[in-house]
Amino acid sequence: MKLITNTQITVDGVMQANGGNNPEFDPGFERGGWALPLGDEESTAYIGDFYRRADAFLFGRRTYDLFAGYWGVQDDFDSPFVSSLNTRPKFVASNTITDPQWADTTVLSGDVEAAVRELKARPGGELQVHGSGQLIRWLLERELVDEMTLIVFPVIVGAGTRLFPDEGTDFALELLESRTFATGIMAQTFRPAGRPQYA
Repeated sequence: MKLITNTQITVDGVMQANGGNNPEFDPGFERGGWALPLGDEESTAYIGDFYRRADAFLFGRRTYDLFAGYWGVQDDFDSPFVSSLNTRPKFVASNTITDPQWADTTVLSGDVEAAVRELKARPGGELQVHGSGQLIRWLLERELVDEMTLIVFPVIVGAGTRLFPDEGTDFALELLESRTFATGIMAQTFRPAGRPQYA
């Protein structure tokens, strides 16, 4: 399977709380919900189609808990999010979850890198990672990401957790696809292409 990340971010790189404020997951963060006012029918359909393409999902612990508590308890199977997330295999990287309650979930603990490489070696289309910023950074450092889609919303939040750290590994990226929606949202898909060249 090809490992593809999909991240909704602001122009200043914030990925935290795109859907709304959540005191349990984002205590003290009051700038959540920045994505929803900018979404339109076309961009929502694009994101929904992305979910439909998944053969399986890989999550970090935090995003898994958030998604399980929200998408995992819904039964509107006309929704591409509900139908995809509740009918496809899910994997969560965690050393603390022992009994996942969300159906068809496998916990990856111990040597997570070897487990992810084994998943990638399986036949199939896409192993998708949504949210899960800490996991995405970890996967990038180990060169496990095949493609990265950034859905950039035209807003500067000015605070919150960013996808990329202030200091980290550098990567060159090859642009595979770019699309702009009426509200100014831009979706760009990249392939990591080794180290960048510097002038």
